[in-house]
Amino acid sequence: MTPVQKTVTRTVVVLIGMFFFAFALVPLYDVFCRVTGLNGKAANQPQAMSNEEADTSRYVTVQFITRSSKGLPWELEALTRQVRVHPGQPTEVEFAFTNNSDDDVWGRAVPSVTPSEASLHMRKLTCFCFQEQLIGGGERIEMPLVFQLTRDLPEDINTVTLVYTLYPVDNDNVSQQVQTTSLEGGDA
Repeated sequence: MTPVQKTVTRTVVVLIGMFFFAFALVPLYDVFCRVTGLNGKAANQPQAMSNEEADTSRYVTVQFITRSSKGLPWELEALTRQVRVHPGQPTEVEFAFTNNSDDDVWGRAVPSVTPSEASLHMRKLTCFCFQEQLIGGGERIEMPLVFQLTRDLPEDINTVTLVYTLYPVDNDNVSQQVQTTSLEGGDA
């Protein structure tokens, strides 16, 4: 092999390695965030309520912020903008979704928690964010969020902000997921 061929071969191998590394970064980052609680990524599955008594010696303010992304004609409103809770106390708040278009539209609410350390102590028992939602044209629906902050939330955290950002969901992907679930017996 000539020196030029060796250089080209090495360059191609490095480029292929870089491609696979970049491709693997997203799932690795998600695992890293889930394990460490960094970046405020909140759980996207129901969690069991902790059977601990509420810590009535302190209050934590939980704020709710909502945002919509481009391409989704929905509005999401937190019917309660903030609550004061005792760590360990289960709490329910309501959110209202409004589809401002004439068409049925699929969407998903993606949560994040600030400060990021608080995401390790946020248990969501019921949340509209666990799955995609279909809202009919012109329809308004209300959905609950039931959550609990664990008692071991650090003492220096007095305010937790939960942000929900709405994103459109490709209708074809949702149809395939529903069909797959039905075929696996999840819809029996």
